Amino acid sequence: MEMSEALAIIQTAFLTLLKVAGPVLLIALVVGLVISIIQAATQIQEQTLSFVPKLLAIIAALVIMGNFIMNSLIEFTESIFQTIGSL
Repeated sequence: MEMSEALAIIQTAFLTLLKVAGPVLLIALVVGLVISIIQAATQIQEQTLSFVPKLLAIIAALVIMGNFIMNSLIEFTESIFQTIGSL
């Protein structure tokens, strides 16, 4: 295996990581930001208040996007196995 092949595998791994984790983290960020704005507007400064909505949003995102996430991981794993088989 040459350096260019290894770098291509690493690049594919990082892109798969962004496809899998990015949307869920973005949803958590947006929900946390909205809850923080509501807390600032109402002057309720409870630290645990943002936990439950963020948790529910992440669970909903995983339920909705679970098929896409699993297919992305399976596709990446199959490409890794094919690369290993060609060595």
